[in-house]
Amino acid sequence: MSESVVSLHDRLVDCALALLEAGESDVSLRAVARAAGVSAMAPYRHFEDKAALMGAVALKGFAMLEAGAARANEASDPGEALTAQGLAYVGFARAHPALFRLMFAGGAGLDLPHDDCKGAYALMVRRVAELAPHQAEAGALACWGLVHGLATLALDGRIPADPDGERAALALMTQALRAPPPAVTGS
Repeated sequence: MSESVVSLHDRLVDCALALLEAGESDVSLRAVARAAGVSAMAPYRHFEDKAALMGAVALKGFAMLEAGAARANEASDPGEALTAQGLAYVGFARAHPALFRLMFAGGAGLDLPHDDCKGAYALMVRRVAELAPHQAEAGALACWGLVHGLATLALDGRIPADPDGERAALALMTQALRAPPPAVTGS
């Protein structure tokens, strides 16, 4: 693929993202073409349809989320890193609400390959496994449920922006993960 083809593909994705984040309720290929300064047919050389374009936008969002989680993951203490990742996740949702909703929209016609979307999740899973190797799978689900729930509640206006409260909730989760597994008693 030539450099100009890649550049136009990326520019179309960036324009679609900009329209989405500007509050455009229906990001059409025609609107994206206008924003990119190209013919109405140019996007079709890169995307089969709107769903394919929005899938590419969602993939860019997952890459952005992963980059934020990777920056947050720099703490050497796994609990601190996990808390920072959670705060980064909620912060990403607040900073990019329309993109966040697109990324996790069910039935939106997005055909996203799972492997391209799990970078931030994989970082979290590794930290959970450090804290709770005896319950890593359940711990990862609990952590993701907590951060995604906080993010969704924040976007829906159900909880106020409270970084200290969010940090406390996430720290409580990491504290619970650090706890030894309960003793199994016989009946």
